[in-house]
Amino acid sequence: MESFSLILAIVVVTALAFDFTNGFHDTANAMATTISTGALKPKVAVAMSAVLNLVGAFLSVEVANTISKGLVDETGIRPEVIFAALVGAILWNLLTWLVGLPSSSSHALMGGLIGAAVASAGIGAVNGDVLVTKVLLPAIAAPIVAGVAALLATRMTYSLGRKADGKASAKGYRAGQIASAGLVSLAHGTNDAQKTMGIITLALIAGGSLAPDSDPPVWVILSAGLAIALGTYLGGWRIIRTMGKGLTDLQPQQGFAAQTSAATVILASSHLGFSLSTTHSVSGAVMGAGLGRKGGVVRWSTATRMFVAWGLTLPAAALVAALAEWVCRAGDWGTALVAVFLVGSSFAIWRISRREVVDHTNVVDTEEPGSAEPAGVVTTAMAAVSPPPAGTTEDLAATVPAPAATADPKAPSATTTV
Repeated sequence: MESFSLILAIVVVTALAFDFTNGFHDTANAMATTISTGALKPKVAVAMSAVLNLVGAFLSVEVANTISKGLVDETGIRPEVIFAALVGAILWNLLTWLVGLPSSSSHALMGGLIGAAVASAGIGAVNGDVLVTKVLLPAIAAPIVAGVAALLATRMTYSLGRKADGKASAKGYRAGQIASAGLVSLAHGTNDAQKTMGIITLALIAGGSLAPDSDPPVWVILSAGLAIALGTYLGGWRIIRTMGKGLTDLQPQQGFAAQTSAATVILASSHLGFSLSTTHSVSGAVMGAGLGRKGGVVRWSTATRMFVAWGLTLPAAALVAALAEWVCRAGDWGTALVAVFLVGSSFAIWRISRREVVDHTNVVDTEEPGSAEPAGVVTTAMAAVSPPPAGTTEDLAATVPAPAATADPKAPSATTTV
């Protein structure tokens, strides 16, 4: 085996930096609904999520093996290629965090790895069947499955709790939200932390420090778990605001249904080795829960921006990574130039973010008056067939104004019951 080279050390550090951005980028997946409904204070929520992300990192290595052994052909992949892949993924994470869009860190990493591998070794370096079956298909299926499950769970929740005491019911669902948020955090650790493990393992194999087909060493699992936990604790407040308030307004019952549905989908995918996007799963579940409550509104303008970001994630990260790989071919000075560009761009994004600070003190602030999006066709149609919120009474007969009285003595009375 070769020694642990400088470029390999740079790749490992950059991979852990990506894992850190993954942590604060995806904190919203577990804790946005819990924070927005008031079930937990913001700082308590992110601390709890960080601990469970760390625990989850040790529960499985199936997703790590999908990346290190399946997505690209590890023969002929140099550490510089992996470094370029990480550059594309990190910059996409930071840009979407800046604008508060919950895009997929997982797909940013996949896109970066694919773009750098293709630029280095050609299209044959990517295993197309793995890309389709374990990345692209789950990306489409996850938000749909989680959304439908959350919609049905929300309807069932309100239907079963219709006669329950409102305050007692809300208190119970808040407790359920805390438990389900913990489950999402644990699931996030079993899925997303492993992606960085897989990347580092792939780099170690490419650099000759590990034998081909090796599982992630313990130090890789520990360092990846710690990096994502630290990023989670710092909190991606901009994305938490979008997920918790910008997409829909959730009550505790909806938050519980959304988080439980998303956690089930994520844990199942981790067990099967699918490199699933937790962002897609949770976002789909949140929208499903929003549609499941009568009167709930999904802000489709925000959802549309999210969908566009999802579609751009793979190609955008791939393009940046391919360009970075092309510069890295120039040798050490090329790699140094890419590293300087990454650091400089990251600092510039951070400076821009300071112009409008979003943190734990204002993350649940309501929107400006009049800025709420009116219910669209889909929301209105779904609301019409959804059960009413728990703790409220809906009369079967409603009194509405009738047409103005006329001189005709047989005209209808001033009110009509329908």
